Amino acid sequence: MGAVKKVTYRVRPETAVLTRGFDPRLSVGAARPPVYRTSTFVFSSPEAAERAFAIALGKIRPTDDEDVDLIYARLSHPNAEILEDQLVPLERAAHAAAVFNSGMAAIATLLFATLARGSSLLHTQPLYGGTQHFVHQVLEPLGFQVEGVPAGDGAALAAAAERLPNLELILLETPANPTLRMSDIAHAVAVARRHPKRPRVAVDNTFLGPVFQHPLELGADLVVYSATKFLGGFSDVLAGVVMAGDARLVSELRGLRALFGNILQADESWILDSRLSTVGLRMNRQSKNAQKIAERLAADPRIERIHYPSLFTDPEQRRIRDAQCDFPGSLMAIEIRGGKAGAFEFLRRLKIARDAVSLGGVESLACHPASTTHSELSPAELAQAGITEGLVRLSIGTEHWRDLLADFEQALG
Repeated sequence: MGAVKKVTYRVRPETAVLTRGFDPRLSVGAARPPVYRTSTFVFSSPEAAERAFAIALGKIRPTDDEDVDLIYARLSHPNAEILEDQLVPLERAAHAAAVFNSGMAAIATLLFATLARGSSLLHTQPLYGGTQHFVHQVLEPLGFQVEGVPAGDGAALAAAAERLPNLELILLETPANPTLRMSDIAHAVAVARRHPKRPRVAVDNTFLGPVFQHPLELGADLVVYSATKFLGGFSDVLAGVVMAGDARLVSELRGLRALFGNILQADESWILDSRLSTVGLRMNRQSKNAQKIAERLAADPRIERIHYPSLFTDPEQRRIRDAQCDFPGSLMAIEIRGGKAGAFEFLRRLKIARDAVSLGGVESLACHPASTTHSELSPAELAQAGITEGLVRLSIGTEHWRDLLADFEQALG
């Protein structure tokens, strides 16, 4: 595998992310991994080629310390393997990772790998718009049963699980996009363990992970990310990641990834790998900024309601937050008086924050979910999700928080 060397580290994540999985001696002394832009790889021997294909096809399993020859970049390549190895220490309790060329590629591959034909998916609502579209426009027409329950409603999730005898997967998005409503991961795991089918539990951890929320430690089987967001951090690369405590689950995903051809390419893997050492630094700065801004905007009479974890008033939401989140993060949603017109005027008047639909970058972004990211939801679905016409989602960056606060206050008019 050229530049990849599997080593067991007994150091903290901040150190492992800069040292794990890469040996400079295998890359002519390069201090950091170079880009390996090649489509195919030369085998060390015919026997090694035979064994590599047998492992790739699942006929045999490699030994723990085996250095298996690479075959073809659609299956894997050095930059993807280095990135996957260095991602693992960031997610507590993870033992393996698979990288994809977008967050949706990661989610779609996870769903197809996990759901058997004719089985059921239970998910929290609301979901990210792309995930919502996929489960209703792709999975349901293929014969999968899909049921959504309100985020944070543990009783509804348990009742729905009992109604679904062929339940194979419980998918939580917590905090929910864009309302920040949280779902109890440990409760969902307990529901899954009681179910006769013992469905797997997957958590979309994009909003708070890997720094502030750790689903695998709470018993989840899989954790999925749009790595475009906080892991990438600069809004210049598309990527997705799935991690698990059981390496066999990730191996299944990699096998399907090879067929779909949606592996993250070498250049993007190299870019994303270069960002991992600063994830904690960026997310902590962004969270501190957001908390200061949210707590000051909460008293503004031009805002009807603000959704932010440190400002939760519902006792159950506060309990979930305290049980599974270390810090509140950098996402918030504000409901502006005047409905859609008030929200649009706010977006028009912004000077520092930009009107764009992504999140997690060092730059602050704002969007109107009802007309953009969640516009395919029906009026009833929007109402059930708590997405009002006046709701604006804010992703707070690393700018000075006082400048951002002043920008938001002037934009409120």
